[in-house]
Amino acid sequence: MRILVVEDEKRLAASLRTGLEAEGFAVDVAYDGGEGLWYAREHAYDAILLDIMLPVLNGYKVCETLRAEEIWTPILMLTAKDGEWDEVEALDTGADDYVTKPFSFVVLLARLRSLLRRGAAERPAQLVVGDLVYDPAARQVTRAGTELSLTSRELSVLELLMRRAGDVVTKAEILHHVWDYAFEGDPNIIEVYIGRIRRKVDKPFGREDIETLRGSGYRLRAAAR
Repeated sequence: MRILVVEDEKRLAASLRTGLEAEGFAVDVAYDGGEGLWYAREHAYDAILLDIMLPVLNGYKVCETLRAEEIWTPILMLTAKDGEWDEVEALDTGADDYVTKPFSFVVLLARLRSLLRRGAAERPAQLVVGDLVYDPAARQVTRAGTELSLTSRELSVLELLMRRAGDVVTKAEILHHVWDYAFEGDPNIIEVYIGRIRRKVDKPFGREDIETLRGSGYRLRAAAR
């Protein structure tokens, strides 16, 4: 499998190349966003490791441009930045996962393999589950044509449930995708957010589409109607 690494820190880029090649991957390296965008457009990759803080074009712009051009190669964002807004922006622009530096190569490799198992499925600009529609770029969600008012964190939780509609999403997965890696609070905060989302997304429309599976997690019915 061929991987594109877009990373301007040359020592880290070399280390990633060495580690990935030792795992049997073919690796191309680009040292700025413009070069990385060119590689991703011109060659077929199984996945892209994309730094956010890059010269020429930052990682957000590279990712956003590729998705706008309907290039659906799985993207794992690499960044020294930390915080929920950075992760939210990475996911909003089309990234599939997010790892904060410094990271364990073993963990990065596991996340990369997870992306490779999913493959490059085409993803529409909007997420649609029944009459529930979310536009990540506009940060706008509607149900039955009615625009809903959700906080940024609520939107991020809802987006994850919509992307995984029909699947059980665990608390650990929600914490990983919506809160930052340094979060040390009570995981039960997720129950609070799920309750808020239900009050805005389900109850006004007489629905119960966001399900709690005790001991497992939460699920948005794929056939929400």
